[in-house]
Amino acid sequence: MHILNVTGMGCGSCVVKVENAVRRLDAAAKVRVDRAQGRVEVDSAASAEALCEALAAIGYPAVPGR
Repeated sequence: MHILNVTGMGCGSCVVKVENAVRRLDAAAKVRVDRAQGRVEVDSAASAEALCEALAAIGYPAVPGR
């Protein structure tokens, strides 16, 4: 499981965009978004680096968290 700290998620549409970006990398990924905390938990075979890059590419800077 990867935990990412993501900035810029202000609405439900943002959550959908983040989930879709993750699933473009790994269609089987399980994604849990806590918008209030700016935290995304991802069960995926994709690397944390790849996930962060995918989110940054759509305007949501992300860094690995705890």
